[in-house]
Amino acid sequence: MKKLFCKSALALLVGACCVSANVNAEEKTEITFQRFFGACEADYGKVVDVTKARGECGIITALTNQFNATNKQGIVVKTQIAEWGPYYDQLTARIVAKDIPTIAVMHESVLGDFVSRKLVEPLDDGFKSVGIDTKDFTDQAAKGTTFDGKTYALPQDTWSWLWHINLNLFKKAGLTNADGTPILPTTPDEMLAQAKKFKEATGKPYFSWTTANETAAPFRTFLTLLAQQNGQLFKDGGKKIDMQSKEAIAALDLMNKLNLDGAIKPNLDYSATQQAFVNGDVGVNVVGTWTIDDFIGASEKADSPLKGGYTVVPFANIFGKKAAFADGHSWIMLKGGAKTEAQRKAALTFLKFLWDNNYEWSRTGHLTVSKTVAASEKFTSLPFRKNIAEITSTGYSLPNSVVRQRAIETIVGEEISNMTLSKKSVADTAKSAEERVNKLLSSVK
Repeated sequence: MKKLFCKSALALLVGACCVSANVNAEEKTEITFQRFFGACEADYGKVVDVTKARGECGIITALTNQFNATNKQGIVVKTQIAEWGPYYDQLTARIVAKDIPTIAVMHESVLGDFVSRKLVEPLDDGFKSVGIDTKDFTDQAAKGTTFDGKTYALPQDTWSWLWHINLNLFKKAGLTNADGTPILPTTPDEMLAQAKKFKEATGKPYFSWTTANETAAPFRTFLTLLAQQNGQLFKDGGKKIDMQSKEAIAALDLMNKLNLDGAIKPNLDYSATQQAFVNGDVGVNVVGTWTIDDFIGASEKADSPLKGGYTVVPFANIFGKKAAFADGHSWIMLKGGAKTEAQRKAALTFLKFLWDNNYEWSRTGHLTVSKTVAASEKFTSLPFRKNIAEITSTGYSLPNSVVRQRAIETIVGEEISNMTLSKKSVADTAKSAEERVNKLLSSVK
């Protein structure tokens, strides 16, 4: 009888455990999280303490791990990593195939295009339900995520085009002030002369910026130089591009002269561009805020060419007006991404977690999009933030009224790259880019 009772009790216990396990399994809500920022599972795949992470990939990976490990709602975030280059084409293809991620990363410069096609969910009510206060968004972030009075994304950062400088090489070239700060050019002629002086003194090119297999970098540099002249790239309410204005030609001409003079290390893709700077092969790396933390890490190594000599400043004011291309990453919920109400609530809960940890993300080098964080001592005390704080007022981006911004960036960037690689004339470059972009815009309904 005892054996029978034990067997029965055991059976009941096992059954109860199975039921409990099934309940727990059923209670879990999985959501998909599509992003770029790279893959770093080998370094951060098991890290759940975000304070131990560095760089974009490390911090977003650790944040996701931490949320999965600590949330009490049974939410499981499944990360889907995409390559940056073809990202938006792939995202569009997923939408067409109805294979839609629950949450996806999106540049604010691209957001308006997706909103106009009615592909993105407005999030004001959802934010209220989880306690995200849109009044805490910085002005730059609010402008980039709000359309017709509705909020369509959670801003993650504001970033801009910067000069990352090897002060050790600048000192060797006699291009530092008495206090050790870099001497920056203030006109196109000064830039060309400084680049020549630098190369004569160090034997190395002045610049590295991505010229191979990349369209974003040349476009961002061009737009920065245009904005510094108070030039306007679009007319007719964003329906036509003007690549042949005197300001556009001046920007292209300077980029072309720098290339012909050997001031830019040639034929570098994105990774090679950053490595060239870390290796001490160039004086200035033109890239965004997101590399600051990585370069700080590199400069802390005992044998680093950047040891004791890394700094970062806004893009040098060459044409008179302080301006630099600026954009921001944000998180969106595409229509059809949340298949159930449970998934929608789970996605909003995860977004609230990311918002609450915006300071951690800002350690990458990006500027925070939270007014509260921006005013905090812990943020202002981060390295070089005072150097680049002006970006919140000098950052330049295309108006939201301009559609197909990613496609425009690709076309203009391709034409500038062709100018660099094939020595195509400035006039032909401007004409070709203008014709291609206007053909694209004329097809947009």
